[in-house]
Amino acid sequence: MDIIWLRDFEALVAQKNFSRAAEERNVSQPAFSRRIRALEDTVGVKLINRQTLPLSLTPAGEVFLSQARVMLRTYEETIERCQIIDAAGENVIRFATSQSLYMTHYKTHIAPLVEEGGLDIDLNSTSWAADQFVSALQQGYCDVILTYWHPTMDFLAPLEASQCEYVTLNRDDFIPVAKSGGDGPLFHMGKGQNKPVPLLSYGTASALRTVVDAMLRKHIEGPKILVMNRNVLAISVKAMILEGFGMGWLPRELCRGDLEDGRLQQIGDDSFVEELEVRLYRSVENKKPTLKTLWDTIKAAPA
Repeated sequence: MDIIWLRDFEALVAQKNFSRAAEERNVSQPAFSRRIRALEDTVGVKLINRQTLPLSLTPAGEVFLSQARVMLRTYEETIERCQIIDAAGENVIRFATSQSLYMTHYKTHIAPLVEEGGLDIDLNSTSWAADQFVSALQQGYCDVILTYWHPTMDFLAPLEASQCEYVTLNRDDFIPVAKSGGDGPLFHMGKGQNKPVPLLSYGTASALRTVVDAMLRKHIEGPKILVMNRNVLAISVKAMILEGFGMGWLPRELCRGDLEDGRLQQIGDDSFVEELEVRLYRSVENKKPTLKTLWDTIKAAPA
């Protein structure tokens, strides 16, 4: 199967017209039609319902569309990873972390050591799904991942079962917060609430989703919660909280400045707080000298 055919198929789905799709793909309509036919022949089923105006997908075409997008995304990520690995020199340490950790614990704990040691860092601060960090480390796309850890985060288990080791860099509290109002926080977590508390939570791709879910299960008899929105990034959850759309859980370091200047307030009691570890993972099979230097420096640094 030619990857070009998948892009052709995507264009046809978007345009719902062979002529416009062929123009978008910069190819003649007859050649474009032959490529779509070749794709269908390879799959072995009809993907396009040509009897409707505009064109529509068959049931099999609907299934194939979702899988085609996965294949294209995987293909593009693979190309990107290969190019980054090829471009990175032997002395470059390739980091992968989330934006919230990059803006907090990376800056306070890793960046000073990098500057002091004169190390060359290639930093990928991404919105990957949680398990993509694990596969990136296992496949050699990065040398180190910086991640939160909590007993509920099963996606990290493969690292502990494989040839990987970690250092606990720091700890952070995962706290419920709400925007400050005139007479206190806009939302409360106390018992006896008359209406559900709007929650801004995390999507399934987020490492923090399982922690929030565990918290809510623990407080099953507590305040009623109405999930208003889910997001992958803690930074995006924080932005929604600051706009007053609801309450949510955030790492304390990520919202420390907002707590100190009064824009956010912690709500609920200590039973609504969970501790997160901030861990640095690497493969023990990675023999890069600069990585060993950084690793030894971090392990020797005072807590």
